[in-house]
Amino acid sequence: MEQQPTYQQLLNENKELRWQLEEASDAIDAIRNGQVDALIVKDGDGGPQLYTLKSADQTYRVFVEQMNEGAVTLNREGLILYSNSRFATLVSKPLEKVIGFNFADFVAGDKAVFLEILTGSWEKGCKVEVLIGTDDNNIPCLLSCNAMDFDGGTALSIIATDLSIQKENQLQLEMQFDQLEVAQQLTQKLNDELEETVKVRTKDLTISREYLKLLMDNIPQMTWTNLPDGEITFLNKRWYTYTGSTPGPGENNSFRSFVHPQDLKLTEKHYYGALRSGNVFEFENRYKKADGTYRWHLNRGIPLQDENGEILFWVGSATDIEEQKQAMDKKDEFIGIASHELKTPLTSLKGYIQLMGMYKKEEVPQPIKLYIAKANIAINKLQHLINDLLDVSKIQAGRLEYMMANVNLAEMVNAGVDSAIQMYPDYIINHNVAPDLPVYGNAERLEQVLNNLVSNAAKYSKAGSQITIEGKVVDGNVRVSVTDEGIGLSTEQREKIFERFYRVEDKTFSASGLGMGLYISTEIINHHKGKIDVQSELDKGSTFYFILPVSKGNQ
Repeated sequence: MEQQPTYQQLLNENKELRWQLEEASDAIDAIRNGQVDALIVKDGDGGPQLYTLKSADQTYRVFVEQMNEGAVTLNREGLILYSNSRFATLVSKPLEKVIGFNFADFVAGDKAVFLEILTGSWEKGCKVEVLIGTDDNNIPCLLSCNAMDFDGGTALSIIATDLSIQKENQLQLEMQFDQLEVAQQLTQKLNDELEETVKVRTKDLTISREYLKLLMDNIPQMTWTNLPDGEITFLNKRWYTYTGSTPGPGENNSFRSFVHPQDLKLTEKHYYGALRSGNVFEFENRYKKADGTYRWHLNRGIPLQDENGEILFWVGSATDIEEQKQAMDKKDEFIGIASHELKTPLTSLKGYIQLMGMYKKEEVPQPIKLYIAKANIAINKLQHLINDLLDVSKIQAGRLEYMMANVNLAEMVNAGVDSAIQMYPDYIINHNVAPDLPVYGNAERLEQVLNNLVSNAAKYSKAGSQITIEGKVVDGNVRVSVTDEGIGLSTEQREKIFERFYRVEDKTFSASGLGMGLYISTEIINHHKGKIDVQSELDKGSTFYFILPVSKGNQ
């Protein structure tokens, strides 16, 4: 039975080990501080060997100790003769657990491969990546191995560079590269799909464009497209055929070159005015043909807008209305002649009717008096129609007479109110007229306008409803309005109500007239540099009004 050591023996052994540990710690500190010039390492085969450090001065050794890389020196058996503190930190060991130990003990993974590389590095320096530490906890490092001659022999110097950050960065780069590759593949797929979609859409667009061009080139109207700034971007074949011009930029295809000089100012006013306002335009003018003659055309343009309401371009057309204009001229000529021819016998007939009404020699039977009164009313209506026809004829010829003077429109409006009360006893006539409404104009013509507005209000309203006549000054202008409780107007009717011969058709009301009253009224107000318009909704009545500038004394 083996004898157990005594307590005193254990104390002595502990004291001896403590002394050896202190001696080793002092030696390690001396090496680190550059105070040791040589090391004696016991060799298992041939006794101790001497390794000197005389060639490495103290400054160099301090530098090695403080560098960020791990630095070790090995003998041929792989024992660590020297290690700086950085290498001890890499392997998570105290320095005394590093020096004197075999370097291969601190390498994770396949040690046989590493030892083969390490053996070869004695002959030729090399660099190799290994994992320093254990298999469970290791750090990737780059080892730079070089044999170095010392005074006591040859040792292998190894510099260990921590690659943890580089490896982490490399891993991140690889992940990002993989993500980028996936994104590129997705992008390529989307790009391929987009290219295919573009091809299909381009084909469809080309077909649509050619279809539209074919359509526009084969309609009887001249058509064009222009940008919001007015630049013409397309003219159809009909334009070139009619004008005799050829496709291409320049004044050759500007509408100014082909518009009648008398119509140019009006054309530019409507065209550029619509470009500024964004509203649909419609006007008449004359275009010159290739043979030098001019023909009347009706121009109409509409804007194409995007989803935000921004105008992308305009589409315009010019329809030849020469035959219609000639027919209208003949109609106006006939109306003028017929009106004059009818006016004389109608005046005579009216005079005879009046004489019959004033006959006193014998008692005229009551039925005859009634017939005479009805005949007189019918003659007045006919005379009113003939006067309207004559006015239209004069307007077309530019011969409607205006004797202009400073007028207090309040007097004319009040007289119109009194007349309306007498003429339309079945209606409630309301009025609100300011005492002073100075304008510069023709009192008879302005009274004609007011009478027409009141007449229309009565025509299209039920008996017993209210008609309100107002006159006041608004924002430096005189405003006269007539409001009724009649059938009202639709949007389409409001757009056409002031056109010549336009009449509102309604099943409830059968009104007489030729549809010229508002057309004549518009011409009269325009001549006075004013404005006439209507505010109305279907089945909610209407307010017709005209606005004239306030007179500033003698004009």
